[in-house]
Amino acid sequence: MEGTVFAPALEGIKHVKSEKGVMLTKPFLDACKHILPVIEKFGAAMALVKSDIGGNITRLENKYLSNPTKYTNLYSMVQEEVEAKTAKGSSSCTNGLLWLTRAMDFLVELFRNLLEHGDWAIFSVAMKLAPDRKKFMDVISGTGDINSDIEQFCTTFSPLLEENHKLLASVGMDELKAS
Repeated sequence: MEGTVFAPALEGIKHVKSEKGVMLTKPFLDACKHILPVIEKFGAAMALVKSDIGGNITRLENKYLSNPTKYTNLYSMVQEEVEAKTAKGSSSCTNGLLWLTRAMDFLVELFRNLLEHGDWAIFSVAMKLAPDRKKFMDVISGTGDINSDIEQFCTTFSPLLEENHKLLASVGMDELKAS
């Protein structure tokens, strides 16, 4: 493996924003997709999280593919659904973006925790099926500096997630609970 398992996501994040600072649908979803192999390395403990993220990516990607020109901007889907008053529907793209953003927030915090706490014991108790820390870090390290890549991922991806939260809050969706 060239670099760590984070290398594709780090490369993808560079392309998420247009020159005008607009969040682009395909690059954002691709960056999220690049994290799926990282989640896989946790084993069965994170299967549900991986499935949830994958499902929300697919929902947003299908909408994007229905009209790539119209949905180049990630938030155009949300704006369209807000105007049509369908944003709060459980199968809406707005709902998909909300839950994808929340799941990615969880992963960013999980990765930060991995860096900050050398003892994996707390995490292992919470996720009994997770591999031990050293084995996990060896698996995801590849040929690169895993600590640096995790830090870079958390630092560069968090502002994108925060931007999603701001947009969702502006349309009354950031506080939505699961139904």
